[in-house]
Amino acid sequence: MDERQESIELFLEMEGWGKARGNPLTSDASFRRYTRLEDKNRRAILMDAPAPEEIGPFLSVAHHLSKLGYSAPKILAVDHKYGFILLEDFGDSTFTRLLAAGEQERELYFLATDVLIDLHKHPAAEAIPQKQLSYSLDLLLAEAALLTDWFVPAAIGRLLSADVIQEFQDHWRSLISLPVNIPESLVLRDYHVDNLMRLDDRSGIAACGLLDFQDAVAGPVTYDLVSLIEDARRDVSPAIAKDVKQRYLAAFPNLDPNQFDLSMAVLGAQRHAKVIGIFTRLCVRDNKPSYLSHIPRVWRLLEAACEHPDLKIMQRWINLNIPTESRLLPEGFGT
Repeated sequence: MDERQESIELFLEMEGWGKARGNPLTSDASFRRYTRLEDKNRRAILMDAPAPEEIGPFLSVAHHLSKLGYSAPKILAVDHKYGFILLEDFGDSTFTRLLAAGEQERELYFLATDVLIDLHKHPAAEAIPQKQLSYSLDLLLAEAALLTDWFVPAAIGRLLSADVIQEFQDHWRSLISLPVNIPESLVLRDYHVDNLMRLDDRSGIAACGLLDFQDAVAGPVTYDLVSLIEDARRDVSPAIAKDVKQRYLAAFPNLDPNQFDLSMAVLGAQRHAKVIGIFTRLCVRDNKPSYLSHIPRVWRLLEAACEHPDLKIMQRWINLNIPTESRLLPEGFGT
């Protein structure tokens, strides 16, 4: 038994879960590990967040969301030194599993949308915790750069020139500043069906359980909406995506639909560029090749976002520097 496992067992013993049976759950794209604990009629989730993971942001955002009335898991116990958290167990009904089992897509996506509508109706000073990190221009640019830092070398076998990369950054700097009058709120940042759960013992928006929000930032209200309906891991039907946007806009009649669509396109394109880079990095650096299967979908989403008239400059850059035949990783990559 290694030292960390010994520390886990001591933590569980001290918190009254020493006799619980542990069942490891599927890991995510981070270094965090999750274990379901069962002890007679009790269940809980152990989050094990080894360095460089930090548990402070998760605890802070979970507390804030709960205070606002949303269903973040209750915190049952914490070990700050080692990065252990005992969490309320929300069960197995992720939206992903429910959709795969044939549940109504519209009902689940509308529930997720209504959570965002409610959150964004709070004044920004209420919705955003004090001292929350902002989705700054520098952060957005650094994320977009993951495409050129990781995907491009893996796909075409070389780095782009410094001038070409600078042009890429300059285009993003221009695009990110284009949308105007888009309000800011708390951005959960990975708001998609893998991280949403239906809680059948709760009603209204509380029936939507929230997971994986530790990277939350203050940023445009459009970000989580585009994350929801332009999902890197799942094809969302065009009809549902359209209905979700209409439902959201109907709740905010003062929001300019054209600026809303522009913001969705810019942030969608930025997110897709980031995700393509992250999925490549997960394979190259972290030996997690399973995410590569999603890259063709994310490229389709990025290409679609760049069809917006104001994103033609990015479309031209991509077509010139990452032509269609280079948007697939080499055969056998990651195996």
